[in-house]
Amino acid sequence: MATSGDYSPPAPRVERATAVTDGNGVAVLTWPAGAFAAPPVVTIAVEAGAGFRSARISANSAAQTSVTVLQAAGVTLLGIGVLAAGTPASGVTVHAHAVAP
Repeated sequence: MATSGDYSPPAPRVERATAVTDGNGVAVLTWPAGAFAAPPVVTIAVEAGAGFRSARISANSAAQTSVTVLQAAGVTLLGIGVLAAGTPASGVTVHAHAVAP
């Protein structure tokens, strides 16, 4: 910090977590107690695997974040590639970064 009176606010708290989805395709990431006073801003990524996967944050609080992962296989219909209906993806590793708002 400079002696000229400049103020630099402290950097926001950042936490990282990894979880594996259960049989319903849900991964619960738990944040350390007292890490956040309000629900954090969370970014997520899933590890690569066969087929198409989509992930979304289904619940978010200061204590934990739930992520739902669906998977879909590609289907060719009349020569056009489309995605089949999404089903819960179990055993998928989800990575998350959370930043205090």
